Amino acid sequence: MRKEIYLIKGSHEESYEDFTKRLITLAQSVSLEKSVAQTKLIFTKEPPPKIAIIPFKKDKIAAISLIKKGDILIEKLIKEKGLSGAYLVEEAIPVTYEKKWSDMQPTPGVCLLTLFKQKKDIDYNTFIDRWHNSHTPLSLKIHPLWHYNRNVVTKKLTADSMDWDGIVDEHMKTRSELLNPFKFFGNPLVIIPRMIKVYTDTKSFLDYKSIEPYLTTEICIKSLSS
Repeated sequence: MRKEIYLIKGSHEESYEDFTKRLITLAQSVSLEKSVAQTKLIFTKEPPPKIAIIPFKKDKIAAISLIKKGDILIEKLIKEKGLSGAYLVEEAIPVTYEKKWSDMQPTPGVCLLTLFKQKKDIDYNTFIDRWHNSHTPLSLKIHPLWHYNRNVVTKKLTADSMDWDGIVDEHMKTRSELLNPFKFFGNPLVIIPRMIKVYTDTKSFLDYKSIEPYLTTEICIKSLSS
């Protein structure tokens, strides 16, 4: 079994409602493929807040994640309008929720989807070491993470896929735990030093100028147990 992630962008003319319908229909269709054991959809259901501590991107985006057999790509995904990249990834889940809701029901809470590239002036091994052994435990210590899915991009599956080295989705139980800085970073006595620490740590391994964070919703279309 292998994990593949497909990133699809929406157009400015496409409404959030239409984008949601299009991606759910696509993900449902893909989940019926014989090779697919699990399908998850993470997508921008609505615009991000105009003022937020996280510099959310305003574009519409969806990440369709598949656990599947074999290396034959699913043609309908490759041909989908707005495809910006297809990737083979290595997944790690340092902390996870206990799924008590049915497939096709939105995952409770809110998700922060982040795409990023390796910092240019460090080597790959340093990038991975700082990401996995410094940033991951720091995030788990500071932020109220309910589920943390870390994906290292190991291969681009199409020649024109955008260059991303990491794709991460971080879930909070409530919207305020992500958008309220005093819940995301901590109380007034610790918030400033924690923000500085996270910023410094993040800049040590990734190209900060090209990072793309999105406010998203997750739907498990097809569970492994289905």
